[in-house]
Parts: sequence; structure tokens; C-alpha cells
Amino acid sequence: MHSPSEQLTELGYYALSRHPVTPAELVAEAQLADELGFGTAFVSERFNIKDAAALCGALGAATSRLGIATAATNHSTRHPIVTATMGATLAELTGSRFALGLGRGITAQWQILGLSTITGAQLEDITVLLRRLWAGEMVIGHDGPAGSYPLLNLGVTLRPPPPIMVVTMSPKTLELAGRIADGVVLHTFLTDDATRSAVRTVREAAERAGRDPATVRIWSVLATVGDHLDDTDRLRRLYGRLATYLQGYPEPLMAVNGWAAGDLDRVRATQAFTGARGPIDATAQPDELAELAAAIPAGWIADSATGSTTECAKAVARQFDLGVDSVILHGATPTELAPVVEAYRGRRPAGLTTRPVNPGRMDP
Repeated sequence: MHSPSEQLTELGYYALSRHPVTPAELVAEAQLADELGFGTAFVSERFNIKDAAALCGALGAATSRLGIATAATNHSTRHPIVTATMGATLAELTGSRFALGLGRGITAQWQILGLSTITGAQLEDITVLLRRLWAGEMVIGHDGPAGSYPLLNLGVTLRPPPPIMVVTMSPKTLELAGRIADGVVLHTFLTDDATRSAVRTVREAAERAGRDPATVRIWSVLATVGDHLDDTDRLRRLYGRLATYLQGYPEPLMAVNGWAAGDLDRVRATQAFTGARGPIDATAQPDELAELAAAIPAGWIADSATGSTTECAKAVARQFDLGVDSVILHGATPTELAPVVEAYRGRRPAGLTTRPVNPGRMDP
């Protein structure tokens, strides 16, 4: 193995972001990401073979300087004491490199699983509750939006506790994040204007809450799909991935970007949608992906990182002009992102200060 490159703590990637997921690839992928200089590995949870706690534990054991975060898991799928234990264990295991990213998830999924829809009030309540537990407090008779619990106690005090991040693109939840969260993770395929607006919403909400807006670390999520990938892979990870989001939660993504409903109707009329056999990015055939690419308006992917590795690197650097603090390169593995990261080093914005290793912190 080569000597690790200088760490770019402002850059992250999503672990095991492809379909199908192969957890056994996690360790080698993370070690390469660490060697390339990535700052953070983010873990999104799927209810199959992608358990967030298990994967974050493996990341912590496999690396020594990589930040680690869930982006996201959901508080409602675990008892609060289990979530608190998970966060505490990962914080200790990783030497305080872990941040807990929570989100509201997809309403339809909760309906299928028989779980209640996650509300902003629940997110606020669980955030306060977790911080009390990590501070060593014995919580007696808690009764709030996150549930009623006679007695909660970890019996340990964490110094420092894990940061709590909120993963969202909804304006109301962004406002909540500005008030209570240590960090924010946005969504893939936000336009530049939507990203600027999200940043402004978080910062203004933090200021109204009496917080220093600069202490909330905001991550954008940039689809990074360069021409060095083969054609089918490129179509799958750009157009197929966007279509998969439009399968699951079209309304919020359309709303924050100001996209036209008529365009969505044309996208939904494609064979990839009408004949969908599961998530489109996992199941669509090459001809379906090509039809999808022709139907999706160019403006919907215009602010992604596409083209040559140099053009991708420039797109990454431009994210900081939108007001974000850090950038997740989404849609490719560390191996595939290696030339983009190398090109970015030569275009890293002048004056960009080194971010803490922990992805939920702005202060060391």
C-alpha cells in the first residue's frame, strides 16, 4: 500500500453505494478511500444487508483517520437506549470519529413496515434525549414525541459526545437542523440554487436560535459521474439514480428544485418507470436507461459533476461557492473517484480551512 495522501477532510463518499450491495467489499473500499485522502465515509441504511451500526463498526476498525457517519439512519427503528448505545460504542471505538446522522425517511416505507411517520418534533425530542444520555444523565419518566420511557440510563459519560447530524432537503427540517443539529447532510441532485437556499435556511435558523451559524457543518451531496466510467454505468448512476429517487419521494425533490410537473409526467411514461422491477438504478436495462436519459431534462442533472475528471473536479470545487462546508462525492466507488480526487487537489479552493475529521464538527 502507498503512503496515505494528505487528508482532504472536506470530502466524503458513500460506502457501498452501488447495487447490489456486497458488505465484504467495505473494508478494502474504506482503506483505499483513506489512502486517497478522503475525509469521511458515509453510510446509508437499507433494510437488507446494509445495517448501519455493523458497517460503521467495521469502518472504525478498518481505518485510523477516516471520519464515519450514518446518513442516514432513523431513530424509530431502534429503542432510544439502543441508539444511544450504538452512538456511544462507535464514538469510543473510533476515537470520536463518529457522527450520528438522523433522517425522517420515506413515509411509504414506514406505512409498509407498520411504523409511524417520523416528525420534526420527534427528531428534536430524540436529539435532546440522546444528548442527555451521552452526558451521563439518568432520564426518568420521559414522555415526549419520541416516546414514553420509564427509565433510561447508559451509565457512562462521553467526552465529547457524538455530534448529531440531520439528513434532509425539506425547508422545515432544514430550519429544525439549524436550531438543534451539529451538522446537516443535503440531498443528491439539488440544483445550485436549491443548495444555496438550503444553506441560507440552515444558517438563518441557527442565528435565530442564538447559535453561531458557522458552527453547523453543512455537507452537499454531489452526483459525481465522470466520462471515465463506461456508458451504461454512467447512465445508471446518473439518470437511473435520479429516477430511483423520483420513484420513492418525487414531491420534495421536485419542490425544492422548482422542477415542472409536466416534465415528471414524461419521465414517468418511460419504460424504466412503467416496467419497473424494483429500484430503477438497480434493475433497468441499458435501453431503458438510454430512454430515461433522453426524457430527463438536461437541467435536472446540469449541476452534477459530469464530463472529464478535470470537469468533475471543478464541479466539486464550485460547491464551496454555494456556501457548503464539505462535499460528499456520490455515485461512484473510491476506486472510480480516485482520478477526480487527484484532479481536485490542484483546484482546491484557496483559503479553504482544514475541517475536523469528525464530519459533524466545525470546531476541532
